[in-house]
Amino acid sequence: MTKIKKEKGAKEEETEGNEKSYQELIANINPIARPLASRKLSKKLYKCVKKASKLKQIRRGVKEVQKFINKGEKGIVVLAGDTLPIDVYCHLPIMCEDRSMPYAYIPSKVDLGSSAGSKRPTCVIMIKPHEDYKEAYDECLEEMTALPKPL
Repeated sequence: MTKIKKEKGAKEEETEGNEKSYQELIANINPIARPLASRKLSKKLYKCVKKASKLKQIRRGVKEVQKFINKGEKGIVVLAGDTLPIDVYCHLPIMCEDRSMPYAYIPSKVDLGSSAGSKRPTCVIMIKPHEDYKEAYDECLEEMTALPKPL
């Protein structure tokens, strides 16, 4: 009984088949997921999260993000739109609006967790500003403030 090695080409095909398109991800979002980031903005946010996580400039998870919002820390809040139950994080957008912090929903918590360098899905991440990725951060901040606010 020996292990059979798969070819690299077969492995690449398997990983491509697991990825869902943006439209498929949007079908699974919560009714409160407004403002929802566009496909282009979502990619920019994922890249910004990836850069921030390399420099340890992110806050991950509901408990940690909530604590630092209350302490007055500034940054961009990125929420996953497919988190269930909604009660877990439905208070965070209100906290962000009270402190005039920009926030947006993206379609997938799995993608949000993987962009932060984790195998675990993450429903909330706060990106803190830093000089090393200031250009990407400012671009995301500008687009997020232009998004229409929910009623």
